[in-house]
Amino acid sequence: MMLPYFALAGYYDELTEDVSYSSFADFYERIFSLYGCRPISVIDLACGTGSMTAELSRRGYDLIAVDRSPEMLMQAREKLSACTPQPLLICQDLEELDLYGTSDAAVCTLDGMNYIPREKLARVFDRIRLFLNPGGLLVFDCLAEHALRELDGQIFLDERADVFCVWRTDFDEDSRSCVYCMDLFEKQGRLWRRDTEEHVEYAHTTNELEDVLRRSGFTDVRFFADRKTEGPSPQERRFFCAARKML
Repeated sequence: MMLPYFALAGYYDELTEDVSYSSFADFYERIFSLYGCRPISVIDLACGTGSMTAELSRRGYDLIAVDRSPEMLMQAREKLSACTPQPLLICQDLEELDLYGTSDAAVCTLDGMNYIPREKLARVFDRIRLFLNPGGLLVFDCLAEHALRELDGQIFLDERADVFCVWRTDFDEDSRSCVYCMDLFEKQGRLWRRDTEEHVEYAHTTNELEDVLRRSGFTDVRFFADRKTEGPSPQERRFFCAARKML
């Protein structure tokens, strides 16, 4: 079985074409304004194929884009080739984040933090804080536990002209994690090639995330039910914002 996003990388954009990265960027800029932050440089954590990186670059930010998948970064490199200034692409796990300097803000889009096991969250937030300027912002989203639990036992299909994707889900109550077993069928002439990947996403409660953020040196922690309304989230996707403590 292949690592996550090995085979999927080449088709990720096609299979997620309904995602509005401009809406995410609009939300991030509202958060920057809410916190009184005027970032010049931004770290795009778990950047994937670089769609969010490209959107923020078009808006004038200097970007560092980080992802652990070389295959996803290869897609990002091609997509970002025309950006000015050129975003810096780095292949790293977030718990081993090691950049060349500090930035004004960091974002993580589309449940990248759900891929972090609970026992590694503190390490990840510690590393992110280290590479943010004092007062710098971290903004990320996370799928709620009930949303992951409700996926248990479900099967999803996505069919395109040249690729067929089927994935099955299993929620484990002991680890509070959702395992996605994904089969990707790629058309090659008259034949189809099959690759299989396994993805694991972990459920993190609001209280757990807030506690770890504060212990890692973040303050003014806020969360949003959606991209408009602040407060406890009944929705599937919650958004978290926090600032690195001033010196």
